[in-house]
Amino acid sequence: MNLLRHVAIIMDGNGRWGLKFKNSRNAGHKAGLKTVEKIIKETINQNINFLTLYAFSTENWKRPKKEINYLFNLLESFLKNKIDNLHKQNIKLKIIGEKKFSNKLNKLLINAEKKTLKNEKLQINLALNYGSKNELLSAFTNMKKKNYKFTEKNLNKFLHTKNLPDPDLLIRTGNTHRLSNFLLWQLAYSEIFFIKKLWPEFNENDYIKIIKKYKNIKRNFGNINE
Repeated sequence: MNLLRHVAIIMDGNGRWGLKFKNSRNAGHKAGLKTVEKIIKETINQNINFLTLYAFSTENWKRPKKEINYLFNLLESFLKNKIDNLHKQNIKLKIIGEKKFSNKLNKLLINAEKKTLKNEKLQINLALNYGSKNELLSAFTNMKKKNYKFTEKNLNKFLHTKNLPDPDLLIRTGNTHRLSNFLLWQLAYSEIFFIKKLWPEFNENDYIKIIKKYKNIKRNFGNINE
């Protein structure tokens, strides 16, 4: 049975769900946040150490300004109202990506990271303004500046995910079969599950079924095992 330490999720389909059921993309984002809370709870139940959520990509800046503002207001509200609860549950919050937001949001993000820094039950990595190509270019640039030899081990030291194990499992909802510039280096040997359900429809039972399937997959990592 495979050990499962790190799950990464591309939470796709909020906008489509909102348009389909509420005639509003923003309603989908709000519903999606409820799914996040359910999955965090089940991740703890499953004794998984790391959960990485793709919340806002570098490409998402192309979306309508009104939608972007709603997303950030939703995030601000979550940080204000839920961070104490996360802290009480011994959950650590880490932001991966570049904190290039409003002063208000940046301050909330930094405070959330500081408040939960020493928590150990679960680490949630929230990918905000994150793009894997930018991450890799930045890592190579910094390696060159500091005269590091270009090796896999050294590159890992300059990634946003340094000191973290690579994801064992990637889940993408929304019936889209691509990685969308998410953890391209780190997902090299991850097991990938593409799910038809839109993110607000995804539930604990779906999550548990995927985890069970993952644990029984034969993983050879390029080797041949009888």
